[in-house]
Amino acid sequence: MLICTTPAEMHAACCSLRAQARASSAAGPTLGLVPTMGALHQGHLSLVAAARAQCDLVAASIFVNPTQFGPNEDFSKYPRTFDADCAQLESAGVDLLFAPSADTMYPLGNATFVDPGPIADRLDGASRPGHFRGVATIVTRLFSIIQPDCAFFGQKDAAQVAVLRQITRDLNLPVELVICPTVREADNLAISSRNRYLSAAERLRARVLYRALAAARNLAASGETRADALRAAMLDTFTAPDPSPEARDIPAHIDYAAVVDPDTLLPLTDTAQGALLAIAAFIGATRLIDNLLLPPR
Repeated sequence: MLICTTPAEMHAACCSLRAQARASSAAGPTLGLVPTMGALHQGHLSLVAAARAQCDLVAASIFVNPTQFGPNEDFSKYPRTFDADCAQLESAGVDLLFAPSADTMYPLGNATFVDPGPIADRLDGASRPGHFRGVATIVTRLFSIIQPDCAFFGQKDAAQVAVLRQITRDLNLPVELVICPTVREADNLAISSRNRYLSAAERLRARVLYRALAAARNLAASGETRADALRAAMLDTFTAPDPSPEARDIPAHIDYAAVVDPDTLLPLTDTAQGALLAIAAFIGATRLIDNLLLPPR
């Protein structure tokens, strides 16, 4: 696995690798990209596996992007496990790794950002002002440097997916977004790099996010299509006493519980045409997100 640390080096390496692959194949080689912030887990590796299955060449990036963190968020303590991450990516079959510094991606005098518009102020964007501006900017830069045919993202970050779909469409970016299923622990907790912040009791308490989503999904499966009823089911489940006694004293605070259109992130009144059930909450001091998609009835 070749590791590149500057945009020019990564762009040249992608072009060279494509040329080498083209020389040995009649068809033009496809390049898949898996953008990450490191601290890799099975969710990331599932994206790499999907890219490996769909594309001839696979690139990944590791970059903890400062512009998507607010002033009081966890940028400084976000887990950084670069050596272990490299070993996992190489074992998973990644051909190229882009691991730039913040100064390289945002050099002195940088003044250009990508503003996704009103969608950036919905769900996580409402709670984290400027977050999706930072996400849109760094992903657009990665696409420009690497020029992938496909880019792989997880459904767990559903609001991010909606934002990236919009900027890809609006800017006519020549890349296919491939959205892969959320990877979960055996108890249905969505795998996240931030899970490592949780104590044992907080880890138990965190299961309430999925229980709340499942309550709404089960109500929808019974025929309920009113979005306010589904949201109420999520909130009722979240605020109920935790079934694990050791987790009952752990503070858990809702950031949002929403029933929205998965493409626009706008609130729905009826879910007959499908919906995104989305939740974000603080378990102790750690903010976690999760979601489930409801298919059209």
